[in-house]
Amino acid sequence: MPTIHPSIVQSPAAQFWSKVPEVTLFFWIIKIMATTVGETAADYLNRDLNFGLTVTSLVMAGLLAVVLVIQVRAERYTPWLYWLAVVLISVVGTLLTDNMVDHFGIPLQAATIGFAIALSATFAAWFLSEKTLSIHSIYTRKRELFYWLAILFTFALGTAAGDLTAEGLQLGYGLSALMFAGIIAAMTAAYYFLNLNAVLAFWIAYILTRPLGASFGDYLSQPVANGGLGLGATGTSVIFLGVILALVVYLTRTRRDVIAMK
Repeated sequence: MPTIHPSIVQSPAAQFWSKVPEVTLFFWIIKIMATTVGETAADYLNRDLNFGLTVTSLVMAGLLAVVLVIQVRAERYTPWLYWLAVVLISVVGTLLTDNMVDHFGIPLQAATIGFAIALSATFAAWFLSEKTLSIHSIYTRKRELFYWLAILFTFALGTAAGDLTAEGLQLGYGLSALMFAGIIAAMTAAYYFLNLNAVLAFWIAYILTRPLGASFGDYLSQPVANGGLGLGATGTSVIFLGVILALVVYLTRTRRDVIAMK
């Protein structure tokens, strides 16, 4: 997947105070796993623990709000805090789509289009205000707020798109995951061999890894009768959360994803 080169960063000071990690292989692994956890954890809380969609949504939205306040107030990138925010926003993005479809009866096609418009509007407002969409330029509070709003809509959009292809178009979870993986691979090749813009490549990959992770999560957790492997939401969530925790501990100790001063 595309790596945003440090040369995109605007200045050494901006690098030092960046609030996001360096885009490496670790970034993409944790992001995809956080995406999968967002799908399975939402199902686990809503269905397995019988919290219900409304209670689950309110509790997770409250937790996300608290963590985002701490994240935005932090002076610099901290691995555990940043990735906790990503996991929680993944869950909330899933629940946002679930509420629109299940509570309000909005078709998946309309939800996908609606979130695509919301994300496009966020990018447009961000660019008009800051003249850049590079995640390595996030060293002001305004840019970070734009960033997290965009992240929320990428997760909601990815959930709707993943459900649309797997269920609405009846492609199945496995085939849907392979389809999105193929698109990401093609886009990555365009970045490395056809000089696709780095910032554009990053955001396309970020958007597409959401339905990839969601479809993969459903494929692992759903019963065999529904086209899955039958691991269940609990087992899938525990496995992926364990891997995320191990990688975050590793990155905290090694600081391999911290943008260094040049």
